[in-house]
Amino acid sequence: MRPSLRFVFCGTAAGKRSAQEGAYYAHPGNMFWRALFQAGLTPRLLAPQEFSLLPEFGIGLTDLAKRHIGNDDELPKDAFDVPGLLSKIERYAPAMLAFTSKHAARTVLGAHASYGLQDRAFGSTKVFVLPSPSGQARGHWDLTHWIALAAHAASTFEPQQ
Repeated sequence: MRPSLRFVFCGTAAGKRSAQEGAYYAHPGNMFWRALFQAGLTPRLLAPQEFSLLPEFGIGLTDLAKRHIGNDDELPKDAFDVPGLLSKIERYAPAMLAFTSKHAARTVLGAHASYGLQDRAFGSTKVFVLPSPSGQARGHWDLTHWIALAAHAASTFEPQQ
């Protein structure tokens, strides 16, 4: 993370493939990179190994569990560092915190979360909940919410220089 980001996308934990490759959302069945491009948040389709280019587009990435890998149901109960995430959000103040799953959102918000813009914010950082791009969550996949995030950003944020 760094200051002046438009978005910080937050997942729960790196999957096994992502951990092996040292790249976010690296499994070929994961829709994250395609969703960013198809929603118009990046000018081209990026490969997972190009995640370091995201700050150029005003995008940062993080996970709730920094010391564990695997599926949500494989993680220990104390895997998620909510205070650590909120400290980063307070420090760097991105315009939008976008959770890449309802599970991540519920863990941080402590309540039910529906897809889309939330009523809750952390300082000036708005909160948005997206369907998980994981191939294992394919039954809940819907690009519409990612497009809505991009539309909200286009109507809210100043154009990047």
